[in-house]
Amino acid sequence: MVSKQQILDQALTLANQCGWEKLTLNDIAQALTIPLAEIYRHFPQKDDLVEAWFDRADQTLLAKVPNPEWAALPAMERIEQVILCWLDAMAGYRELTGQMLLYKLEPGHIHLQAAGVLRISRTVQWFREAAALEASHAHRIGQEIALSTLFIATFIHWLRDDSCDQQDTRDFLHRKLLAGSGFGLWL
Repeated sequence: MVSKQQILDQALTLANQCGWEKLTLNDIAQALTIPLAEIYRHFPQKDDLVEAWFDRADQTLLAKVPNPEWAALPAMERIEQVILCWLDAMAGYRELTGQMLLYKLEPGHIHLQAAGVLRISRTVQWFREAAALEASHAHRIGQEIALSTLFIATFIHWLRDDSCDQQDTRDFLHRKLLAGSGFGLWL
């Protein structure tokens, strides 16, 4: 029996060669020499692979929490570490991740786009937990909106960042966090 993680790994390997658009679930089954039904058992649709990929980034981040090194940092720096950890978890397949998102944004995939909004919200909630942000009520709402905006902007920047170790993204995120600090968003 093949695990969900093995299927995802094979999908990433194959898609890195042929592109996300051309990858089929049948390609994955053939490469793993398993029946297509085994793929279906773990991934009823191709987009479920994308969700598993983002889940893996979430899990990579959450496995590092609690983190004594992060706990001693100010909130802004904790947020920075959290977002960078999440992005670094996907860095080996950055271009492929962009292809996955383009697939989700196709006009016929409105159902995937709606799920994408929920994905962003869920990931941002985990960012708040991992960064130990404790704002409540109106301040929490403002913080969540700001953090969601920051996450989306940073993620888009990261997708196009060819700099060494995605240093441009790291600098971009740091600048945006500093700007948010000026408004007291990360308290």
